[in-house]
Amino acid sequence: MSPTAIEYAGYAASFFVLISFLMKNIIHLRAVNTIGCLLFIVYGMLIGSWPIVITNLAICLVNAFYLVKSRK
Repeated sequence: MSPTAIEYAGYAASFFVLISFLMKNIIHLRAVNTIGCLLFIVYGMLIGSWPIVITNLAICLVNAFYLVKSRK
């Protein structure tokens, strides 16, 4: 059985979150992690999982807060 487009979205999200944890620069870590979280939001919406959507939306907001804060 081959993966569906929905599963590919989940794999892409997992990949970006994993890669973010390998980064040493906190700004890059948060930026890449945000991409992963956005993909998880899409994935969560596609599979109808509100816990995934809500959790990753919250993480995106935290990342955005610190990214904006770091620019000041």
